[in-house]
Amino acid sequence: MHTHETHPAVIKRLRRAGGHLSSVIKMLEEGKPCLEVVQQLHAVEKAITQAKKTLIQDHLDHCLEHMVDAKGRTQADSLDGFRKITKYL
Repeated sequence: MHTHETHPAVIKRLRRAGGHLSSVIKMLEEGKPCLEVVQQLHAVEKAITQAKKTLIQDHLDHCLEHMVDAKGRTQADSLDGFRKITKYL
């Protein structure tokens, strides 16, 4: 199982964002003013973006600190993982 110390906080943030997204959908269904909907949607977007940044940062920290680990991964494998995740920045 692959986890980082920050995963519980990221999960909590994403669950909250999911709840907010459901609220945004309900707001649209109820015909709420666009400004209110967009404000809430912006909050959802920021929460998801922050969760993504945290996950990427954790991965990079782990990847760079453990270029070669006990499982025999090579530096090339770690570098390949680094390259793959940076496309999400």
